[in-house]
Amino acid sequence: MIKQFGGKLKPEHKEKYAQSENWKEGKFMNLAETSMEFSFQDLPKLLYKQFFQRAGRNPKTPLPVETFNREAFLAPSDEPKFIWYGHSVVLFRWMGKTILMDPMLGPNASPIAPFTTKRFSENTLDLIDQFPEIDLLLMTHDHYDHLDLASIEKLKGKTKKWFVALGVGRHLEAWGVPSENIQEFDWWDEARFEGIQFTFTPSRHFSGRGLKDRAKSLWGGWVMISNKHKIFWSGDGGYGDHFKEIGDKFGPFDFGFMECGQYNTLWHNIHMYPEESVQAALDVNVTRIMAVHWAGFALAHHHWKEPIRRFVEEAKNQNVLCATPRIGELFTLQNTPTEQWWEEYD
Repeated sequence: MIKQFGGKLKPEHKEKYAQSENWKEGKFMNLAETSMEFSFQDLPKLLYKQFFQRAGRNPKTPLPVETFNREAFLAPSDEPKFIWYGHSVVLFRWMGKTILMDPMLGPNASPIAPFTTKRFSENTLDLIDQFPEIDLLLMTHDHYDHLDLASIEKLKGKTKKWFVALGVGRHLEAWGVPSENIQEFDWWDEARFEGIQFTFTPSRHFSGRGLKDRAKSLWGGWVMISNKHKIFWSGDGGYGDHFKEIGDKFGPFDFGFMECGQYNTLWHNIHMYPEESVQAALDVNVTRIMAVHWAGFALAHHHWKEPIRRFVEEAKNQNVLCATPRIGELFTLQNTPTEQWWEEYD
């Protein structure tokens, strides 16, 4: 079996997953009916567009990544600190601990495809060597643009604890992460870690790394609550009633990381349009928002700047505060950048 595929689905895994009320007819299911509006007959045309019709979908020059300042990142603070590394990678410093979300820092989001999907920034894997020890690593789901073998190979020796979606653990174990360090989460499962409560929340998406494991692990977002702050991470997925439910259960939130990018009319059910991302934040009751899932890879056919332009415009229309840090820029809740830096690049 190709190592990139991750852990093989075994009978004991199926037996464990079957204990979840979200596992039905041999796979995990969304809360709302969800489909992708294309057939296998459409696939050759979609792949051609993906790999050959790339005008405007990638920056003409690599997007720079600000230098990691270890001293500033580790300096004591009463509020969370964040560094975004493009797409859905965010490094947190919170309650004196280092937390890393969806650490796909590799150069290629299509490692098993005949053509590469290159990252917009260069040498990002080297950042892992610069990071301090990771106290907690969080995973939303197992897609290649979120779970990267090359990154895990570097991280597994410097990460203490892994909180991951139910089913993702088998991939990590196959790649050498000790099972005792991994905790899997079903929707609404929660655990405390160093003064922060983490709850895994529903999203409207899917999973899978090969042809035979579609929807054989779960997907979702994260609610993170300390005694002073509440942070929401939407995870990948389409718009739905689950956002209002999360807001009713846990809101209001001080900050929300909202999926925004890689959308298309053909897969609208599993990736929100930017305007829907802002509406989802309103449903969840978030004070200040930030777009993630963009500026990393061209995984859809829109211009690389389109998601953030639409997101910022809709946030302005809805009077929602919007953070727009540069890639690699350290920021806090009280000091959130708002510069439209992407307009500096073609």
